[in-house]
Amino acid sequence: MLLVAVVAVRISSRSGLPSLLLYLGIGIAIGQDGIFHVKFDNAELTQAFGYAALVVILAEGGLGTKWKEIKPALPAAAMLSVVGVAVSVGVTAAGAHYLVGLDWRQSLIIGAVVSSTDAAAVFSVLRKVPLPARITGVLEAESGFNDAPVVILVVAFSTRGPVDSWYVLVGEIALELAIGAAVGIAVGWLGSFGLRHVALPASGLYPIAVMAIAVSAYAAGAMLHGSGFLAVYLAAMILGNAKLPHWPATRGFADGLGWLAQIGMFVLLGLLVAPHDLLEDFWPAVIVGLVLTVVARPLEVFISLIPFRMSWQEKTFMSWAGLRGAVPIILATIPMVSGIEGSAHVFNIVFVLVVVYTLIQGPTLPWLAKALKIAEDPSEAADLGIESAPLERLRGHLLSVAIPAKSKMHGVEVAELRLPAGAAVTLVVRDGKSFVPAPSTVLRRGDELLVVTTDPVRDAAESRLRAVGEGGKLASWLGTDGDSRGARAHH
Repeated sequence: MLLVAVVAVRISSRSGLPSLLLYLGIGIAIGQDGIFHVKFDNAELTQAFGYAALVVILAEGGLGTKWKEIKPALPAAAMLSVVGVAVSVGVTAAGAHYLVGLDWRQSLIIGAVVSSTDAAAVFSVLRKVPLPARITGVLEAESGFNDAPVVILVVAFSTRGPVDSWYVLVGEIALELAIGAAVGIAVGWLGSFGLRHVALPASGLYPIAVMAIAVSAYAAGAMLHGSGFLAVYLAAMILGNAKLPHWPATRGFADGLGWLAQIGMFVLLGLLVAPHDLLEDFWPAVIVGLVLTVVARPLEVFISLIPFRMSWQEKTFMSWAGLRGAVPIILATIPMVSGIEGSAHVFNIVFVLVVVYTLIQGPTLPWLAKALKIAEDPSEAADLGIESAPLERLRGHLLSVAIPAKSKMHGVEVAELRLPAGAAVTLVVRDGKSFVPAPSTVLRRGDELLVVTTDPVRDAAESRLRAVGEGGKLASWLGTDGDSRGARAHH
């Protein structure tokens, strides 16, 4: 099954469909109505495994999130995750109650469940679409942040119902988010500090340590009655931007774990559903999904982003890009475990809604980006790929630097890098051949550099390399700016 799922990724990448649809299909194919007639109806196990998988997926997403891209997007993402969720829950619940005829408890549960955009779906689709950094930053941060308030709402509606006072519920959400944020930041900072200052005996231990720290953030946040999902995302984002040793290996390890978590989670969700029970809930799901996609999501985006200067094209795209995935389906198991009346119909409606509208939205995102003229040229310059390996006994670091095709480091002489004292370019690999460079050696796109630094100047050397990669030979001499201001100051 794992090999089949891996092969399915190729189909997904070519068709533009989110991989979750194929994995769900695999689960359904081997389920009670499928080829092997495997009977599985353990919602509690599915929920527990789903939570574990979401922790890994959020950790992988946080590790791949660049702080410089997401920092300007944080206020907008926070508004979408709080105000936007409230708008979405209210509008969708009203549609489910008045158009489909569900009672208010079931309507509010569905409204809360489907108000969470899915990190796995958003991460997998958006990284294939060349979009401006602020759009991807807002959407990725939103998908990482909005799980927390939605989980709190679903649990509240599934255990106590909508009769409790709203201000108490809002206070609980604010407190849990604050605790989760504090725990995530603290664990991420402490973990990155430890990994940067303690040399492990084997490079393969670094990826394991990074993922263990991220999962520990979730555990600590949950034990302190905070939002574990927010904690793991923030901790992973801090680790991902901390310039840790053996970073490419860590990213590859996390990426592999993320794929494994997605495969296991979606296949299990496909097993849980009984296709013959979906028919009577098909049209209610389509109606609720239409309200969510055409009314609730656009209102959520346009109202939440009023304080921010974004064009109507960007808001329109973000309205369509609110992808749902495994998160709503997993959250739909909460009322089933709690024994809420009609929870099976809630689960079926959510399942059909996610499949139908992901099938529609996912493949059309690249087309919409081009139609709204917000898609960017995919050949734009990429950041330098720098991997650091600590040399514990020598008290130094070995930096492996890859120069991408559009980097401004192309055409710069080694001497013009102006690395700090204690750092030097010791080897250049070009066209499969390596040589020791002279100060006058001109660097080219596609080169790989080996830079040796002493421990005190390791950060300064990497900052200088990135500055030249962004600003070229006119990047500021002593600072880390790679922008036009640094170039003017030097000139």
